[in-house]
Amino acid sequence: MITHFLMAFGQNGAEAVAQIPPIREELSFSLIDMAFKGGWIMLPLLALSILTMYIFGERWWAIRKASLTDENFMRNIHDYIHEGKIKAAINLCQSHETPIARLIEKGVERIGRPLNDIQTAVENMGNVEISRLEKGLPMLATIAGGAPMLGFLGTVIGMIQAFYNMSQAGSNVDITLLSGGIYTAMVTTVAGLSVGILAYFGYNYLTARIDDIVYKMESNTIEFMDLLHEPAGK
Repeated sequence: MITHFLMAFGQNGAEAVAQIPPIREELSFSLIDMAFKGGWIMLPLLALSILTMYIFGERWWAIRKASLTDENFMRNIHDYIHEGKIKAAINLCQSHETPIARLIEKGVERIGRPLNDIQTAVENMGNVEISRLEKGLPMLATIAGGAPMLGFLGTVIGMIQAFYNMSQAGSNVDITLLSGGIYTAMVTTVAGLSVGILAYFGYNYLTARIDDIVYKMESNTIEFMDLLHEPAGK
C-alpha cells in the first residue's frame, strides 16, 4: 500500500512541478537604454552636461595657473624699485603669467604719478582680472538652476502622457499604459538633478578657489602700496 501511495504521489508531484510557471529572468537595462526612454528632454540635458564638464575643466586649469605664485616675487620687486630698476621690475612682472604679476606691473608702470592714481589703476586692473577668472561661472550657475527645471519639465510631460493614455483607453486601463509616461518622468527627473548637482558643486568649488586668489591679490596690492610709501633709501 505504501508503495502504491509513493507511486501516486510521485506522479502527482511531477505534474504539479510541470504546472509551475517558469521563473522569469531578471530584466536588465543599461544607462543608454534608460536615457533613450527619457525622450527629447534628454538631448538638452546631455548638451548641458557636456557644457558643464567643459566649463569646469577649462576654469579649473585657468584658476590653477593663476594661483601659482613665486614666494620671492614681491621681494624682488621691492629690491628693483628701491634700486631704481623700474624696467627690470616690469620685465619680472611680464615673466609671470599670473593676475598678481599683472596687477603689480600696472602699478610699476605708473611709478612717478600720484599714489591715488597708482592705486586706482591697480584696483581697475584687479577688477579686470577678477572678471577674467569668473569667465563662464555665470553659465555654470545657470545650468545648476536650469537643468533640474528641464528635468521637472520632462516629468510633467511624462505624467501628461500617462494620463492621456489612460483617457484614451477608457475602461480598458492597463498598467502598461502608465509605465511609459511614468518612466519618462522619472528618467528626466534623475537626469536633470544629476546635471544640476554637478554644476552646483562645480560652481561653488571654483568660486572658493577664485576667492583665495582675490585674497592674495588684495594682500599683494597692499604690500605694493606700502612699498611705494617707504623712504627711497630704505
